[in-house]
Amino acid sequence: MPILPRQRDLFPADLLDAGSPVAASAARWLAFYTLSRREKDLMRKLEAACVPFYAPLIRRRLKSPAGRTRDSHVPLFPGYVFAHVDDDHRRTALATNTVARWLPIGDEAALLADLRAVKRLIDTDCPLTPESRIEPGQLVRVRSGALRGLEGTIVRRQGAERLVVAVRFLNQGASIEVEDVDLEAL
Repeated sequence: MPILPRQRDLFPADLLDAGSPVAASAARWLAFYTLSRREKDLMRKLEAACVPFYAPLIRRRLKSPAGRTRDSHVPLFPGYVFAHVDDDHRRTALATNTVARWLPIGDEAALLADLRAVKRLIDTDCPLTPESRIEPGQLVRVRSGALRGLEGTIVRRQGAERLVVAVRFLNQGASIEVEDVDLEAL
């Protein structure tokens, strides 16, 4: 049972879609670096102000000392909320008193592709492991299944091979355990 109900991590729901009218607007992508542990607070305030954003949340299972299992949803990239904003929306976000600084995105197309890949990985509902630093390794593409066409890097963690999907802007990502038969080298 979750501690709190899961809140929306993508607003509007079609923000990352290729034909989205929001994504086609003249606004630009920014990364808001939040004050400590204020990502969800910023997301609630951005949604209330109708400011488009994406801050991927993943499920984390915790066991209490009494042995009860609790689910919570935590940010995949702690401290970061990505927003598609114009100058008015940027000022609205800064007025929330949850933003430490904002970072312009140099290659918006690459960021959008990375965020779409991370969202696909999260949507599989398989257990994910946050990867704070991406290590060099074999580049691969998934051949079959729900993640078909997804590209990433293979790394070895604790005796298992994992596919790492990265957000290059942050040099961070998420990984999922994979089997060799599902992959092809690039």
